[in-house]
Amino acid sequence: MSVVKVLIVDDHRLFRSGVRAELGDSIEVIGEAEDVDSAVKAIAALGPDVVLLDVHMPGGGGQEVLRRVLGSGSTVRFLALSVSDAAEDVIGVIRGGARGYVTKNISGRELTDAIRRVAEGDAVFSPRLAGFVLDAFASSEAPPIDPELDSLTQREREVLRLIARGYAYKEIAKELFISVKTVETHVSSVLRKLQLSNRHELSRWATARRLV
Repeated sequence: MSVVKVLIVDDHRLFRSGVRAELGDSIEVIGEAEDVDSAVKAIAALGPDVVLLDVHMPGGGGQEVLRRVLGSGSTVRFLALSVSDAAEDVIGVIRGGARGYVTKNISGRELTDAIRRVAEGDAVFSPRLAGFVLDAFASSEAPPIDPELDSLTQREREVLRLIARGYAYKEIAKELFISVKTVETHVSSVLRKLQLSNRHELSRWATARRLV
C-alpha cells in the first residue's frame, strides 16, 4: 500500500497535533499550515497528495485556499475537515473544488480511510452531509440572500449554531478550540449585529433560518 502525503491546514496547533497522532501508518504528514497564505505556500513547496483543509481560519478560510491553489492549475486534492456541518459551508467548499467534507468528530481510522479514498479520486462525505451536496447540485436556484446572516463572520456563525443547539459557553470553547472569553466576545458581537437581547432569542433566530 503506497503512502499518501498529506498537508494539514488548520489554525489550531493542538488540533493539528491530534490529527497527526490519529492517522494510520499509510498516511505521511509532510507539513502543516495555520492560515491561507501559509497554506498556499506550503502546498506549492511540498506537493502533497491530499490537503486536509479547515473551512474557517484567518485570511479567508478554506474557500480562499481552494480559489488560489486550484485557480493556478494545481491538481492537488482537498478534503475539508471542519467542526461545522452547516449546509452553506459544505456546499461552498465543494463548489470551490474540494473532493470531500468530513466533520471533526470522525475517528482516526475513518479519517485515514477518507484521505486514502480522496487520494485515489473518490468523493468522500460524512453521511449526513452527502444530502446537502446532492440537494445543492440538483437545484439550479441560487440560495437566498440573507443580509443579517451575511453580516456574521464564519466563526460567529459557528458559535451561533452551537448556542442554538444548547451548548454551554465552556462546551463551545472546547468544541471550537477557543477560550470561554472568546466565546463570550463572539456572542456579544452576534447579539449586537442581529439586534437581539439574549441566547434564547439567538436560538429562535437560528432555528427559523434552519442553521441548527
